[in-house]
Amino acid sequence: MATEEITKHGVLIADHSPHMASLIAVMLRSLGRRDIRESYDANRAMIELRRRAFDVLIIDDDLNGMDGVAFTKKLRACSDCQNRLVPIIMMSAAPDAKRIADARDAGVTEFLRKPFAANHLQTRLTSIETNPRGFIEAEAYTGPDRRRKTVDIGENERRTEAQKREAS
Repeated sequence: MATEEITKHGVLIADHSPHMASLIAVMLRSLGRRDIRESYDANRAMIELRRRAFDVLIIDDDLNGMDGVAFTKKLRACSDCQNRLVPIIMMSAAPDAKRIADARDAGVTEFLRKPFAANHLQTRLTSIETNPRGFIEAEAYTGPDRRRKTVDIGENERRTEAQKREAS
């Protein structure tokens, strides 16, 4: 009987196409990832996410049973799921600017346009690992901080307490 190896770099791929999921798994293995699970519909992906912790979820926008944006919103709202805070990389074959913004606003961490190469996937994984973003929980949004960079406004640009009171 085969034993399941769980590593600290576990990745769940959720794509309606077994061929695409397999191709992404091959890319991940070429990047040194070994603990890879595949799921082909929304229900199975949610079962996997409830079963064990993952470091990254790679999800297709067109997932069987639920689209990727709706799935992301459901996962981010699921207070009892251990993977609620997991970084999510969403893939889509033909996204427009509105769809990418919808994914970002649902709580997606990174986005990939299909087709993509292993180096594009590596760039997103490196970004997630080297620049982790805080998790925001607000009335209208739950997910990673959407701001990608911090801007230092300097001391001269800060308001004094008196200016703050005058502005209010």
